[in-house]
Amino acid sequence: MLKFEEIIAGCLNQNSKSKEMVYKSFYGYLMAVVLRYVNERNDAEELVNDSFIKIFKAIVQFNLPKNTEEHQRAFKAWIAKIASRTAIDFLRTKRSLLSIDEITEHQEPLTEVTVIAALNVKDILKLLDALPETQKLIFNLFEIEGFSHDEISKILNIPESSSRVYLARAKNKLRTLYSKTLINSYATN
Repeated sequence: MLKFEEIIAGCLNQNSKSKEMVYKSFYGYLMAVVLRYVNERNDAEELVNDSFIKIFKAIVQFNLPKNTEEHQRAFKAWIAKIASRTAIDFLRTKRSLLSIDEITEHQEPLTEVTVIAALNVKDILKLLDALPETQKLIFNLFEIEGFSHDEISKILNIPESSSRVYLARAKNKLRTLYSKTLINSYATN
């Protein structure tokens, strides 16, 4: 069995067996990342494949951490960033974001969303598909990928305040959806 660093070295040397191992090992992981942004399975499959093309072209830029126990975690974070940016680029070219209005926080004040804190990740991911695409995108970037509002504003070319408001809207919509889910689950029990 090859060590992870040997597989990465094989990819650096354009070894097709090593590339195949990486592809098979991380395809499902990247599919999950892309599906957080894109609902259509066919689009997601294409974006995952596009991500792997970018990964193999840019693999020379990946730096293995000194601690061998962190190799896979660091690689997964690196490829997830490539996949999420590939999905965002796709959404941009598709123009499915339509228009992102400049919204200031005083127009729509931020509210504290306490129900969201009680949700677990699986519940949130199930509910995310019901969000409008812009809210889903910003929620993913901020809450799941860990981007700051400043970074999101630069990625999406929107004002930072709009990013905050769209995140607040997403959380409010998730709270409403979650409440409906709870009511429905109590009604069926």
